[in-house]
Amino acid sequence: MSSTLYVCVTCRGNGDISAGEPRPGARLLAAIEHGSAEVGEGVAVIGVECLSNCSRSCSAAVAAPGKWTYVIGNLDPEQHAPDILAFARQHSAHELGLPVWRERPEHIRKNTIARVPPIALKESP
Repeated sequence: MSSTLYVCVTCRGNGDISAGEPRPGARLLAAIEHGSAEVGEGVAVIGVECLSNCSRSCSAAVAAPGKWTYVIGNLDPEQHAPDILAFARQHSAHELGLPVWRERPEHIRKNTIARVPPIALKESP
């Protein structure tokens, strides 16, 4: 089952932004999209408006139906695109979306904001 990598494009990061310059979240999305050919099948990349993690931005989330969802913060557009892409691949490859902790990129291990259990959907009667 494929995973979706949601990247907050409105994240401002920790620095000042000059007029006309793209926000760090938008730069992170661009870096991820640039490297997304490395992701392979099983991971979709989508830019979203605000993941409400402003104090630890830039932020991204990895989710899939029936799998655990992860919110990751403190992502630097110039450094962490390969890490979040690697984690999205690991998430996609694991049946429950629970990649082995020690196999996750170090930045992901240290900057996971939340891990949300899969939503149980009721079957129709």
